[in-house]
Amino acid sequence: MNQTIFERCGGFSTVRKVVSTFYDYVLEDVVMAPYFEGVDMRRQIDHQSKFISAVMGGPASYSDDHLKRVHARLGIDPEAFVVMASLLQEAMEDHDMAATDVDAVMHEIVIREHLVVSA
Repeated sequence: MNQTIFERCGGFSTVRKVVSTFYDYVLEDVVMAPYFEGVDMRRQIDHQSKFISAVMGGPASYSDDHLKRVHARLGIDPEAFVVMASLLQEAMEDHDMAATDVDAVMHEIVIREHLVVSA
């Protein structure tokens, strides 16, 4: 039986660590940090951990409509999306995820760009 990326990487505890590292990078980045001013980061990390888990084949799901709706008001531009994607990739690599799994997750992120970018 084939394991999902979620299972191979160690499940929710690893995803949570990756997402926490990702947000450490985001909050230090001049392009990304302004998007998170005033955001409850514990809640944000929880939501993002569930989303990344879903992308990895884990036990959560997010619809395209939901992603589009929550990002529409943020005015995210293409540059910010690219920066976000690179920081996420770096966080996964920092946690020793297999290159093929990182590539697969990044593919899933990139195909959702149109749902996140609104500026």
